[in-house]
Amino acid sequence: MEPTTTIRSYIEDYIRKQGYTLQYFADISGVNAGTLSAIIKGTRPIAMAQLDLITQGMKLEEGYFYEIYGAECFVESAPHWRRLEPFLQRCAELDKLECIQRVIQEVTDDRSYISELFELAEGMLERGQKKAARMLYECVAECEKYQHSERLALCQYRIFTLSLGQDQHENLRAAVHFEPYINRLDEERQLDAIRELANTYNGLCHWDKVFQLADELLQRVKFLEQYKNKKKGLEFIRASKHPLFTYKFYAYLLTATVWGERKEYEKALEYTSYYSNIVIEDPTSEDQLFIKRFKDWAEVNTYLYKLMTGDYDSLNSYLDFIEDNDNETLLGLVKVMEAANLYQLNVDHVLKRFELFIHMLLNDRNHQSSYITQIKDDRYTKFWAELAFYQLSKERYHEGFMNLLTCLSSAHKIKDDSTIIYCVSLFEEYRTQASDSIESQYKSIIKEVYGRYEKKSNIGINAV
Repeated sequence: MEPTTTIRSYIEDYIRKQGYTLQYFADISGVNAGTLSAIIKGTRPIAMAQLDLITQGMKLEEGYFYEIYGAECFVESAPHWRRLEPFLQRCAELDKLECIQRVIQEVTDDRSYISELFELAEGMLERGQKKAARMLYECVAECEKYQHSERLALCQYRIFTLSLGQDQHENLRAAVHFEPYINRLDEERQLDAIRELANTYNGLCHWDKVFQLADELLQRVKFLEQYKNKKKGLEFIRASKHPLFTYKFYAYLLTATVWGERKEYEKALEYTSYYSNIVIEDPTSEDQLFIKRFKDWAEVNTYLYKLMTGDYDSLNSYLDFIEDNDNETLLGLVKVMEAANLYQLNVDHVLKRFELFIHMLLNDRNHQSSYITQIKDDRYTKFWAELAFYQLSKERYHEGFMNLLTCLSSAHKIKDDSTIIYCVSLFEEYRTQASDSIESQYKSIIKEVYGRYEKKSNIGINAV
């Protein structure tokens, strides 16, 4: 299909070359002959449904004409939303993202479509068409970048959540970019935004930010609770994802997490007690679900913080819990290995007990977990780091180096620079015990790291 070819001339050429009559092609395509004639003559525009039928009748792949259709209908002529909306939606369904990008770059000069583009993006997001939705959100945000509107803030919020993934650098960039927009969201959506921002910094191990956001979340919940208490009797439509009370206790959980990471385990236990036995008036079934969830978290975290204080007696209770709760198994094993390395404990029986899980973890990093991707990837990487140190310190060099290589590969994948540096340091410490095969694999991974850094870092410069 030449760039200058129009859809109607392409249809006309096809009918002639196939030796079809207009009526015959109308029959096989399902488009009325009169309509088909008007389309070929150029006296009638092609609707999306008609274009799909014609494409199917010509035995071409779905969306074959979308690029040229977008140019004809929305770039070379004034677009109409009644035709633009189904086009963008069909492109999203077929993952024709380049077509969407070209068209929206042209049509945004007409600001009257901004509201419609935003609503279409919301619908795409609900249907799981995330890449297409993000394009529309970015388009709307660019058009309204000088406005102080809630819609701009909501676009930035959506872009932030859609930007999160395995790349820690990109996650940090997305978090920093989004944070100034939080205050422009409505009060209840702010709760979700702060919670997700705190989760992102949690995955990045930026504990000062997590602590700050946990406090901010707590203060905003208290404000909303006071406001709603003053307006008792009025009915509120909930804008937040979860019941209001959950955000307060999630703030306590975040705070306890930070104290735990700072090795202030008594403070961590204190904040854990705040969400261990939640009582609210007339709980709904949804409320009861969250109360149970917080109770489970409190139970496992109590075992955890006691273990991290050196209370070895709590280990068996902790192991029983994480074995029965698949969502907590990975994080639990990270902490067990961390405690083992901190207090020089022998946890070989733990590794034996969870041998199958560890094997599955090695072969399928997309293990079941309720944690967000960023936190899950961080815990996955940390587990192999702790296990590598444990095995190497026990002089099990082959197992230790294999664990270390797994950790290094994972850290490279998510661009976790601090863990990459840790892996290199640990390898150098035990390097004399490494086999030629291990050495070769190590050099291969380090060269990949070099490729990303492009000589901006001297990581492993003496190791290769």
